[in-house]
This record gives sequence, C-alpha cells and structure tokens, in this order.
Amino acid sequence: MFSDPQFWVAIAFIAFVVAVFSPVRKILNNNLDQKIKYIKDSIDEAENLKNEAKVTLIEIKKRQNEVQKKIELIKKDSENKVKNIQENAEQKLKNQIQKREILTAAKIDQLTREANLDIQKHISSSSILATIKLLEKKLNKEEKQNLINSSINELNSVLKN
Repeated sequence: MFSDPQFWVAIAFIAFVVAVFSPVRKILNNNLDQKIKYIKDSIDEAENLKNEAKVTLIEIKKRQNEVQKKIELIKKDSENKVKNIQENAEQKLKNQIQKREILTAAKIDQLTREANLDIQKHISSSSILATIKLLEKKLNKEEKQNLINSSINELNSVLKN
C-alpha cells in the first residue's frame, strides 16, 4: 500500500485539498462574514429609515389633522360671517322697506289732502259761479246793491270782532 503510487497520489491529493481548502475556507468565511455584516448594516439602515419614515408619517398625519381642524374652523367662521352678513342685509332691507312704506304713506296722505283741497276749491269755485249766475238771473240792480251793502256790513262786523 505504501509502495503503491495511487495511494501516494490519493494522499497527496487529500493533503493538497486540505492545504488549499483551509485558506479558501478562511477567504470564503471572511467574504461571507463581510457580506453578512454588509447585509446586517443594510438591514439596520433600512430599519432606521423605516423608523424615521414612520415618525415622519406620524408628524405629517398630525399636521394634516391640524390643518383639517384649521380648515373646519375657517369654514365655520366664514359660514358665521356669511350668516351675519345675510342677517344684516335682511335687516337693512327691512328697514329700507319700512322707511319707504312710511314715505309712501306720507306721500299718499299729502296727495289725498291736495286732492281734497283741489276738490274743495273746485266745488267752491263752481258753487260761487253757479250762485253768481243764479243771482244775476234772479236779482235786479236794486236787489244786487242791497245784497252788496248787507255783505259789506256783515264783513265790517266780523272784522271788528
């Protein structure tokens, strides 16, 4: 067996494989350890980024909620302002309508009085004209003169009192 060249080739081969395998194994272990470390570092970095992203997302959601609340407040405030403006406008309109109704009623009263005065003047002037015409037809000169004198006397007595 020791003299067999195949035996020595096999032992040389095993020694060669052991001799080569040990440094190769160290190199492979080092490379694998470096890759494992790189992967762990990458995972840690990814987890840190994930945590930072979560924190940022939480902050964004808080800000979004705050903005939403502000929007709601602004909306309510603007609705209240619009309501107040509408109420003020309605009140002003009612006041203007009341004032116009008062003015219109006053104008109607004034026009009614003027119309009554015009009617009275027309009736008076028509009555006087009718009376004059009637008196001219029925009275002679002497009766006319007596009527004028009595009217003057009545006027004097009224003016004295």
